[in-house]
Amino acid sequence: MNDTPGWTSPGSAPSDDQNGSGVPRPAAPADANGSTPQWSKDQPPAGQWSPPTGQTPPPAPGQGQGWGAPPPNTHWGRPPAAKPGVIPLRPLGMGEILDGAVKTLRTYWRTVLAITVTVAVISQIADILAQRYLAPDVPAANPDASPAEALEQSLDAAQSSLIGLGPALLVTLMASLVSAALLTVVISRAVLGRPVSLSAAWQEARPRLLQLIGLTLLLAAMSSAIVMVGLLPGLLIGGAAGVALTLLGGLGALVAVAWLMISFNLASPALMLERGGVIQSLKRSAKLVRGAWWRIFGITLLTQLLIFIFSMIIAIPFTILGIAVDGDGFSDMLSGTSTTFGWPFLIITGIGGVITSAITYPISAGVTVLLYVDQRIRREALDLELARAAGIPGYGPTPGAQTVGG
Repeated sequence: MNDTPGWTSPGSAPSDDQNGSGVPRPAAPADANGSTPQWSKDQPPAGQWSPPTGQTPPPAPGQGQGWGAPPPNTHWGRPPAAKPGVIPLRPLGMGEILDGAVKTLRTYWRTVLAITVTVAVISQIADILAQRYLAPDVPAANPDASPAEALEQSLDAAQSSLIGLGPALLVTLMASLVSAALLTVVISRAVLGRPVSLSAAWQEARPRLLQLIGLTLLLAAMSSAIVMVGLLPGLLIGGAAGVALTLLGGLGALVAVAWLMISFNLASPALMLERGGVIQSLKRSAKLVRGAWWRIFGITLLTQLLIFIFSMIIAIPFTILGIAVDGDGFSDMLSGTSTTFGWPFLIITGIGGVITSAITYPISAGVTVLLYVDQRIRREALDLELARAAGIPGYGPTPGAQTVGG
């Protein structure tokens, strides 16, 4: 006897006849003798199926997802990045870098402003004293002078001003370096969501200050040497050909200096956070920037442009107010007799400079440090180390590092 059972698709309605009498059976083929086999009356009931408890059967094709609640893997995807501090621990976009710098200023404003206001006040006092006592009076221009004489007078005035303001520039440079060192420590802690006091930041940054000064002076010397190499051939030749060669060499030097500054833009945070030497930090910066030069150049340029616009927004009202208070100096400048302003003008514009520097210093330093962190996340998976350092569950034991470079 051929006991081939019937076939019923899962999910079809069960038969009302539980004995199977109303279920159609397929026609059985004849055997080799030509006789048709007979089905036994003792057949199993028609196939019955019901969905598991708490679920509904799947719909017909084209009617959407069935089975009640969606499957557990419906929302599979990349989990959100951990964010223990001012930035998410993943590769950053330009907006996130700028936002992280501003958020550091807002979140840790007591420490940040204590650093930047102190540095800005010292810088402005040095600048005011230099302008008042060291900067020479610029002689009135001779309207009858030839173009060559006018150019010579302009160069002499610029040289005298540079010599007179040299001490103030040196004080400003040193104050800016101290500010950058302290802010680098603060921002590296802000990435982990850990506040830091001014004394703690100073204690951590102080051993690196001499190396940071050496790094800055080395970059300045390299830039000056490149400019001199670009300008010197044209200056030696002279004449129309010399002027053309000077312009061409100056343009080439400008391009070379821009490439150099961006390539070594991350040397300062590398020096502070990785605790290496000056040359090692330059190599680290060049390695991190390689392949991302244009991106870092664009972010740096945009940051400096925003800082310049903000500086102008603050400086212009204070300059107008200083001119209104110190009208004598402005009148003398218009008459061509002198360009020396009095104390009221210098003090008012100095206050504007303090406000500008106190806000722009942390933004500029923050963008540089966060660019360094971003490049290390992209190249070296630093986000995993930062997550462990921040004590985020699931990333392993917390190491003893307290900063990004540790």
